[in-house]
Amino acid sequence: MKILITGGAGYVGSKLVPQMLKLGHKVTVLDLMIYGENVLDNHKNLKKVKGDIRNDDLLKKIIPGHEAVLHLACISNDPSFELNPSLGKSINYDAFEPLVRISRDNKVNRFVYASSSSVYGIKKEKNVTEDMKLEPLTDYSKFKGECEKILKNYKSEDFIITTVRPSTVCGYARRQRLDLVVNILANNAFHNREIKVFGGDQLRPNIHINDMVDSYLSILDAMPKIINGEIFNVGFKNQSVNELALDVREVMGKDIKIKNTETNDNRSYHVSSEKIKSILGFVTKHTIKDATLDLKKAFEGGLLPNSLQDERYFNIKRMQSINLF
Repeated sequence: MKILITGGAGYVGSKLVPQMLKLGHKVTVLDLMIYGENVLDNHKNLKKVKGDIRNDDLLKKIIPGHEAVLHLACISNDPSFELNPSLGKSINYDAFEPLVRISRDNKVNRFVYASSSSVYGIKKEKNVTEDMKLEPLTDYSKFKGECEKILKNYKSEDFIITTVRPSTVCGYARRQRLDLVVNILANNAFHNREIKVFGGDQLRPNIHINDMVDSYLSILDAMPKIINGEIFNVGFKNQSVNELALDVREVMGKDIKIKNTETNDNRSYHVSSEKIKSILGFVTKHTIKDATLDLKKAFEGGLLPNSLQDERYFNIKRMQSINLF
């Protein structure tokens, strides 16, 4: 399959693209490359395009000939979005429908959209399923949900659409992020021998990056009729932040201190991933401890130098540094 991945040089993309190439797919990556082009090795079946998804002329030039589009590109998570709300809206929302329309008009057969499990907001239900009402708490989440609605309008027999609502990703990748909850805990545990937990009782669904990659591959490999118009939660387990901290300490060392402080971040949700299991047979294979161990090995192996300070691991620091607009 010939696949275009927007944001393919990002955290998940840097793991996903090599896997796609191993499977024999031909891949085009469209990305601003603000974290470097070296996160993806050169390959005969890989084309790297440094560019902006807001550039419609560029999209019209590079999309023709692709069978599938996997849309990962966005200003990721609430803090990064709030750093520059107009930038976040222009990339996460304004650019979305033109991308979908240009994809459909150029005979793309499949379009997979990476939304977010944060679209649910705060739920008291024991298991949050895909058919529940969206109650986003932030503009980041709100625009993710709005894009889902837009995509739904484009569904047809010739344009297969699928929305994925990922849990928070964790683990090691070539384009590492250390501003996500498990990765933050692991980084501080390894280097400072201390973990700061803000709140602690909030439930946060997480997923190992290898499982996230496998979920996209599973969707792209599925029969069109069973995924067309479908929405899938993808996550490993719903654990409190306190439980995540204990998992990290178990891997990183019993000497690590855990300090709890108050927080006004009340996001909490218990996401069910039963639907993707029942329809596609997809189940996660990796744990939070596995992700932590991978990060521990990366720290010990010198793969993540200066990991507490280097801006390339932190979206906000990098965006501020290059004055992204």
